[in-house]
Amino acid sequence: MRHEIVMPQMGESITTGTITKWHKQPGDMIKLDEILLEISTDKVESEIPSPVGGRIEELLYKEGDTVDVQKLIAVVEDDTSVPFKGGSAGASAAPVAKTDSAPVATQAAVATAAPVAAVSTEEGRRFYTPLVKAMAEEAGISLAELSNVKGTGAAGRVNKSDLEAYLATRKGGAATTATATKAPTAPTAPSMPAFAPGERVTIVPMDNMRKAIAKNMQASKLTSPHVNSIDEVDMTNLVKFREKYKDTFQKQEGFSLTYTHFILYALVQALKEFPVVNSSIDGDNIVMKKDINLGCAVAVPGNGLVVPVIKGADNLNITGIARALDVLVKKAKTKKLTMDDLSGGTYTFTNNGSFGILAATPVILQPQVGIFCVGTIQKRPIVTADDAIAIRQMMYATHTYDHRIIDGEVGSKFLRHVINTLQTLNPEALF
Repeated sequence: MRHEIVMPQMGESITTGTITKWHKQPGDMIKLDEILLEISTDKVESEIPSPVGGRIEELLYKEGDTVDVQKLIAVVEDDTSVPFKGGSAGASAAPVAKTDSAPVATQAAVATAAPVAAVSTEEGRRFYTPLVKAMAEEAGISLAELSNVKGTGAAGRVNKSDLEAYLATRKGGAATTATATKAPTAPTAPSMPAFAPGERVTIVPMDNMRKAIAKNMQASKLTSPHVNSIDEVDMTNLVKFREKYKDTFQKQEGFSLTYTHFILYALVQALKEFPVVNSSIDGDNIVMKKDINLGCAVAVPGNGLVVPVIKGADNLNITGIARALDVLVKKAKTKKLTMDDLSGGTYTFTNNGSFGILAATPVILQPQVGIFCVGTIQKRPIVTADDAIAIRQMMYATHTYDHRIIDGEVGSKFLRHVINTLQTLNPEALF
């Protein structure tokens, strides 16, 4: 029985993965759940277990290749005559997040939530990937009708574009499946040497994660016209409250109370008021997200930034947000984040103030349409409403948003809502 293994989707916003290592070669035998390959994305490096057992018949890509998700990457043959049942790989194995400096830790608790390398199954004499079968089912296409679709893939297999073309010309209507708009191709830049002849330089190759980050940041800039609204926040009252309450909070919760907790709370209130900021774009459609899942950038020494996600932040009070963030930060620091922790974000917060920076204009994390950034809190002389000069604890805040659907008015009002919440809330009433 032939099983086709495709590149798994390692998170909602991940569209490609780089094959960093094959653990098996053609002709080798592999067991169910035995590691087949290692994949690197801009978020995490993962080991992918085989969803089936058998003999490796074919590896379609070499180490170092970057492959689109759901694309065929390997073929495994077993000696059974009964067609494999179960569509994709099921919940028997999950990719395991790892780094070079930490041992691999099995994340059995999220086996059903994390994506695995998918297997396509045999229907008659043709093979279809799970994506193609799902599209056909959604469009009401039977297997008999699907067998008549001309395939342009390897060995005449039907791929996504083949089915989309068929649906577009199908008698009785146009395509019924929704497809996401692809990021525009980057314009070809003039070939400019990175260094002059004889110049003293050291060449440092990018690792796979850095290459993926570079690619995704460029794609985000090409996809979303970024606009930045910037203003300052008077954090004086919150600074005073935190100084008074931080020891009590530490004793009660076992971790520190930070300004990030207040900012995340304020962001949730603003996202409730301006739901379009908590959305995504799919072609000409605006996808309004019903849940607020807040991503929060966390610096990991030696690995740059990761963005774990607080799921259902709109259902949490400020203490609940603080507890959820503490769990994610500890997992990030110990390199135990799972793909479920890193997936599903609807809006992102990043704090450049922790690096002593006054202000920054971040890049939107696709497919989200906004990101919020704050700088460090500094004492500055401020002219008050009664024309007095006072020393206040001030912080710059930047709301970066996708100008395709968020105009300057909404983007700026969103920022003002966050500022007003931070400046007027009664912190004693929140705990």
